[in-house]
Formats: sequence, structure tokens, C-alpha cells
Amino acid sequence: MENTSQSKRTIMAVLAVVVGIFMVAAAPFLIQISIEKVVAALIKISIEKPAYSSGILIFSILFPIYRGLIFMGGITLILISRSIYKGKEWTFPVGLLASAFPSAGGMFMMMPYVSFIDGFPIPAGIAMVGLLFFWSFILLRNVDKWLKWGQFLVLTFSGMLTTHALITGTGNLRMLLTRPEKPLFDGLGTWVLAWSAPIQWICAVLLFIAIFHIAARKYSGWWLALIAVTTLAAIDIPMQIIRLTMTSSTALDYSYGLPMIIGLLFTLLFPKFKTVLQNEHGTENN
Repeated sequence: MENTSQSKRTIMAVLAVVVGIFMVAAAPFLIQISIEKVVAALIKISIEKPAYSSGILIFSILFPIYRGLIFMGGITLILISRSIYKGKEWTFPVGLLASAFPSAGGMFMMMPYVSFIDGFPIPAGIAMVGLLFFWSFILLRNVDKWLKWGQFLVLTFSGMLTTHALITGTGNLRMLLTRPEKPLFDGLGTWVLAWSAPIQWICAVLLFIAIFHIAARKYSGWWLALIAVTTLAAIDIPMQIIRLTMTSSTALDYSYGLPMIIGLLFTLLFPKFKTVLQNEHGTENN
């Protein structure tokens, strides 16, 4: 960060304050509006389609949890803004993780919103504000081009895959809660949902941790990302086949994550990117 010009550090510090204030003072209210719209829509829909009723409880819990993460992330950005201005290197992983919460969280909350509500999705605005800082913080730094673009790609794909994993895990839980035969399971096509859900959530947590460690140029970050993306590929591909062939489902939900999985794997394994991402502050790891 000290190699980055003072003018760029000033821009990053100002962005940290502005985005942080938005996350603390505006995002919580926008999320509340989104919760009420989504829940109200689900109440109406579940009258004719009871399978959607589980979403009322699930989203009433998950939206506030993400609101808490976004709020804390905003406080973090405001507090570290002065250190960003001074060029402190430790602020890079901290700031990226803080801004990953609204970026990934906004996208997560957007999916149920666009599924049931017409008009501009309010959570998308939250995601865009988070991404404004997330991408600016990566691209404005004066570092080696391979490191910059390697981090840009791997961190972006990690955030996107985090969102997809959370959405998929939540969808699994929603279907499990409304299955007709509960508490029993109607064969592999159903109980595989209980296999997938915790894996999706664990991988989402691993990817958030990987974002921090990759930004901090820790060797462990590359491995955490590789473990998470490989695990998601290993569960999503067979899940898609099982759901299409052993149930009445025609949804391609698990396939939607494949472009992100391929993108993240490519970035992690492409030799030039792999070298700089595994280089822990100048020390090569084998």
C-alpha cells in the first residue's frame, strides 16, 4: 500500500468512509424494506403453493443476519479509513472482507427479491455499493500486474461462488422443511438435499476466510479457495444429475454455479496467477 500514490490512497480512504456510512446508516433500512416485501409476497404465494411457506421463516432470519454482517463491515471500513490513507498494508485484507459482506450479501438477498417482486431489486443496490469499494480497493493499488489481476479474478469469483453456495444451501433447506414425507426422506432424490445444504454453507464460510487470506497473501488462502471450489464441484455436479433424474424437478440451480467454479479453478491453477497467489510476501511455497 505504501507504493500506491497518495492521491489513490486518498480516494480509497474516502470511498471507505462513504461506503462505510452507507453500510451503517442506509443498508439496514433498505434490507428491512426488502424483508417485508419478500415475506409479504411469500405469504400470498404460499396460500396456493404451500412449499414456499418455509421461505417466510428462513428469509426472516437470514436477511437480518446479513444486515448484522454488513453493519459491522461498515463500522470496520470507517475505522480503518485513516490507516488506508496512511498506506498500511494490513488494511487491504480487512477492507476487502468488510466490503465482501454487502457485495455477496446483496446478491444473496437479491435472488428471492427478483423471484417474487417486480421492479428494481433493492438488494442489488447494496451489492453494487459494496463492489464499488471491493473492486476499487484491488485495482487502485500499485502492485505487480499479475498479482493485481490474479487477486481481482480469484477474489471476485470467490465472492460470487459464496453467494451461489448460500443461495443453494438455503434452497436445500427450504425444500427439506416442506417435503411431504418429513421427518422421513423419500429416497436419494430428497435426502441428498440434507447432504448438500451444510456443505454449501461450510464452503461459503471457507471462501470468506479465503478472501481474507488471499488478500493478506497467505499461502493458506490459495488452499482454502481450492478446497472450497473443489468441494462445491464435487457436490453440485452429482446433485444436478440426481435432482433431474430421480425427482420431478427441472431446475438447473446447481449448474448456475459451474461458470464460477470453472473461473475460480482456472485462476487458481493458471501458472502465472498460481505463482503470485502462492507467493507469501516473497517466499515461494511448494
